[in-house]
Amino acid sequence: MDKLPKIGLPILIAIILLIVFISKSTETIGSGQAGVLYKTFDGGVVTNESPLAEGFHLVAPWNKVIPYEIRQQSISDKMDVLSVNGLEIKVDGTVWFQPISKDLGKLHQEKGENYIESILGPAISAAAREVVGRYTPEQLYSSKRDIIQKEILEETRNGVKGQYIQVNRVLVRDVTLPPTIKDAIERKLGQEQESLEYEFRLTKATKEAERQRIDAEGKAAANKILSASLTDKILKEKGIEATLELAKSNNSKVVVIGSGSDGMPLILGNQ
Repeated sequence: MDKLPKIGLPILIAIILLIVFISKSTETIGSGQAGVLYKTFDGGVVTNESPLAEGFHLVAPWNKVIPYEIRQQSISDKMDVLSVNGLEIKVDGTVWFQPISKDLGKLHQEKGENYIESILGPAISAAAREVVGRYTPEQLYSSKRDIIQKEILEETRNGVKGQYIQVNRVLVRDVTLPPTIKDAIERKLGQEQESLEYEFRLTKATKEAERQRIDAEGKAAANKILSASLTDKILKEKGIEATLELAKSNNSKVVVIGSGSDGMPLILGNQ
């Protein structure tokens, strides 16, 4: 009986050590993440294998796993940039990105966990300055928003090319101009709009006048043709036809043949 505690203590210690060993040898990768494996005694960061996928993994306790978010993320920033004529413009934008999963080992080894601040952020700022510097404030304020977004996206992609980052989309939410420049642009746009409206009304009135002229000319031509075709013989024939039709009517009347001008009959009613 005295020997049992002496035997049980080492077993208890062994169980505790085993539990600690197992706990140190397991890693759980969360949803939307992947893990970079660092082998302390075997070459450091593993770059020639796929990163650890989400879920439970057994890892030697002397190695380390660094989790990375591989889902799409976004970074927003307000930047002070210069237009093509040197005016200060404030650009408020958002960029959506994600690390390239299969290259997480290289990203961790070469760029580090703070790659967003050290690589992506400066690339976005440089792209915004490059693109905005191509345009005037008027272009930035009005019709160039979509084009600017596409160009910043292309420039940002070029800036992070080969650095294991995938840039998906750029949104320019706001372009803020100096108040005096903004007011001047709005006045100019208002005047241009008024000019366009005046031109529209003038064009409409011109087209309506042209339509009326054509319509009048058509009627005049028709009347001229009709007048030319109404000879005395035709008029007499039409008069005879009308007389015959009236003669068939039951209403009281007196027809005097040959008493009208040009020999046309006169029709006298009972009035």
